[in-house]
Amino acid sequence: MKVAEIIRLFDAYAPFRYQESYDKSGLQVGDPNDTVTGALLSLDITEAVLDEAIEKGCNLIIAHHPVIFSGIKNLTGRNYVQRVVQKAIKHDINLLAVHTNLDNMRQGVNQRIAERLGLQDTRILAPLSGNLLKLCTYVPTAQAEHLRTALFAAGAGHIGQYSECSFSSTGSGTFRGSKDSKPFIGTAGGAQEKVQEDKIEVLVPVHLKNRVEQALVAAHPYEEVAFDWLQLQNHNPETGAGMTGSLPLPVPATEFLALLKKQMKAGMVRHTALTDKAVQKIAVCGGSGSFLLKDAIAAGADVFVTADFKYHQFFDAEGKILIADIGHFESEQFTVEIFDDILKKKNVTFAVLLSTLDTNPIKYF
Repeated sequence: MKVAEIIRLFDAYAPFRYQESYDKSGLQVGDPNDTVTGALLSLDITEAVLDEAIEKGCNLIIAHHPVIFSGIKNLTGRNYVQRVVQKAIKHDINLLAVHTNLDNMRQGVNQRIAERLGLQDTRILAPLSGNLLKLCTYVPTAQAEHLRTALFAAGAGHIGQYSECSFSSTGSGTFRGSKDSKPFIGTAGGAQEKVQEDKIEVLVPVHLKNRVEQALVAAHPYEEVAFDWLQLQNHNPETGAGMTGSLPLPVPATEFLALLKKQMKAGMVRHTALTDKAVQKIAVCGGSGSFLLKDAIAAGADVFVTADFKYHQFFDAEGKILIADIGHFESEQFTVEIFDDILKKKNVTFAVLLSTLDTNPIKYF
């Protein structure tokens, strides 16, 4: 299997186009045409992780955090980023980052946290907008079901937890083919045709636009297919930052914090003042999630689990929510399990290994 195939595999699961503008997800070092001999999965790419890959015969490292975040103007080995890049090139090791695109997917980092905490009825905390399209097309009523099936198979028609969603209305379509046409109905150069047609409308995530359009053209009986793409501003419940969910039953805050520390293997939990109020609705965000505090409060969450809160930001809770800061590494360490699941479902033939190294730069005394 080529590196390019692995990239496509992860792009199908968490499209790279959904990464944040500041991010550098994707293949950072390497050759898409390389054949993968082994993959090492890690949260970070450090010199030690690179040495581990070399020792274990892996020519691909898949990490959550990109090793290159800002521009590199030279390669002199003056910092760990440059040394990693130099060594990766020297040893023909490909470096692939799957970062905020995975953070922004419903089945991504935050869902993994929610699962470890036993949360139910999960949903995106701050859904993204602007990444949904509506496809409208027209087809003879007799061929409408065939076309709908093709569109659904290409990925159209998903709304939250529902699939094969569409709307159809029936009307009359007219056309007249030229003498050089090849009409499905009527004859070339003949009289105007009037046909009962269904207007089919389906939602399509923007990353599937080309695939769905190709399926439309391939399955449609007409030589010339009439269709419209409409840009929607609806929030997409499948993409966005953070997640909310509920515990099966309300529990004391101290009991939840103990569960949180255990399940997330946290060395400590920094938190705001405790009250006697039981907690049940939980908001989570892997990594630096302080920007979502207002969203968590607005969602009615009792607790907001995330990382990297600064001192003064804790005051912003104002007694409305319990902030539980477990640390950046701790909140995202199980991301490698997602990578492992994706590759196992593909039944890849090369070795897939989880790094045994603790790349957390923060230690607890």
